[in-house]
Amino acid sequence: MSTRFLTTTAAAALFATTLPAMAEVSCPIKVGVLHSLSGTMAISETTLKDTMEMLVEQQNEKGGVMGCELEAVVVDPASDWPLFAEKARELLTVHEVDVIFGNWTSVSRKSVLPVIEELNGLLFYPVQYEGEESSKNVFYTGAAPNQQAIPATDYFLEELGVEKFALLGTDYVYPRTTNNILESYLKDKGIAEDDIFVNYTPFGHSDWSKIVSDVVALGADGKKVGVISTINGDANVGFYKELAAAGISADDIPVVAFSVGEEELSGLDTTNLVGHLAAWNYFQSADTEANEAWVAAWKARMGEDRVTNDPMEAHYIGFNMWVNAVEQAESTDVDAVRVAMYGQEFPNLTGGTAVMLPNHHLAKPVLIGEIQEDGQFDIISQTEEVPGDAWTDFLPESAVLISDWKDLECGMYNTQTETCVQIKSNY
Repeated sequence: MSTRFLTTTAAAALFATTLPAMAEVSCPIKVGVLHSLSGTMAISETTLKDTMEMLVEQQNEKGGVMGCELEAVVVDPASDWPLFAEKARELLTVHEVDVIFGNWTSVSRKSVLPVIEELNGLLFYPVQYEGEESSKNVFYTGAAPNQQAIPATDYFLEELGVEKFALLGTDYVYPRTTNNILESYLKDKGIAEDDIFVNYTPFGHSDWSKIVSDVVALGADGKKVGVISTINGDANVGFYKELAAAGISADDIPVVAFSVGEEELSGLDTTNLVGHLAAWNYFQSADTEANEAWVAAWKARMGEDRVTNDPMEAHYIGFNMWVNAVEQAESTDVDAVRVAMYGQEFPNLTGGTAVMLPNHHLAKPVLIGEIQEDGQFDIISQTEEVPGDAWTDFLPESAVLISDWKDLECGMYNTQTETCVQIKSNY
C-alpha cells in the first residue's frame, strides 16, 4: 500500500470521525506546480509558482482539504518545451500529485497534453490562449479568444478608429492561431488584406528596429495603425524599448498586448509606454474589497514591490474551484473531481462571479487597461462575464464545433453531423 495512505488504526479512526463514510482521500494531498523558474519565460512564470505556494499555504491555514494538509510539489521545466512533458510525467508518476497547476505558453501546454491524457492527470491552465482545443483533462481558466483578442480588436475598431493592423507575435502556436482568427475577423469587418501586417519572431528576440520601422511604414498613407501584440516573455522588453527609442507614443500607434501585465511592466521604464493598452480579465487596479485583500496578502508575503496580474487571478479561481470540487466529490479522484467542477462558482477579484462551464472554460469579464507611469493599468473598459468559447466562430472549420464534457462527453462535437470527432494529442 502506498505510504501516502493512512496506515495506522489510530489515524483511520481519526479520519473516520472527520470525513464522510465514502470519502476517498490520501494525505498529504499533493498539488503539482509546473512553471518555468528559469529561461525566457521565467519573467512571467515564477510569479505563478509563488502564487500557488501562497494559495496552498492559505488553504492549509484553513485546515487543508477534507482533513488533509496540502503539499505543493514544485518542478522547473526551464522554458524547455519537451522538458514540460517530462516534468509533468514526473509529477504524476514519481510524486503522485493529485492535480497540476501550470504552463504559460501554448507550446508547453501542447507538450504536456499527451502525458496528462495518457495518465489521466488533471491540469489547470491559467493563461490566455488561442482556443481551438478541448481536453477532458484540462480546465482552461485563462481567456479564450472571444474573452480577450476579439474584444480588444473591437475596441481598436470602434473606439480608436484603427484602420490598419500590425499583428506581432512570438513564433509558436498561440500567436499564430490567434492571428489566424483575427485576420479572418478583420476581413469580415471590412479590413483589406493589404492593411494587415503579420510578423513573428523567436522567443527572446531582441532586435526590433526593422520590425518597428515596418509598422511605422504601414501608416505612410495616413491611415490609423494599431499593433495587436502576442509577443511573449522577455522579448517584450526589447519591443517596448524600441518603440520608445523611435519616439512612438500611444497616440501615434497604440499597442494592445495580450501577454503583458503588471509583472512584465515591473521590469520596464514605463514613462514612454503611458497610454498603450493590454486586454485581460483582471488588473491589480481593480477596485473591489476582494482584490484589496488579495493584493495586501500578496505584498505581505512577497514584498511591497511585487505586483499581481491576470494569470494569478486565474490560478486563484481555479485552485479554489478545485478545492470546492474535491470536497463536493469527497475524493481527489480525477474523474470524480472533473464531474464536480461543472457549474462551480467562485467570486472573481473584479466584482463578479466566475462560473466553470461544461466546455472546461470559465465565464469571465473582459477588461481593457491603459498603462500608467507607475506600471499599473487604468481600467478603461469592462464587460459583464463572457462565456469562454473553446472553438472560435471565425474559422469555418471551428464554427460548427462545440465542446461539452458534461452532457455530450465530447470536446469536439460537430453540430452539423451531430457526431463527436475523436481528438488525438499528437503534438
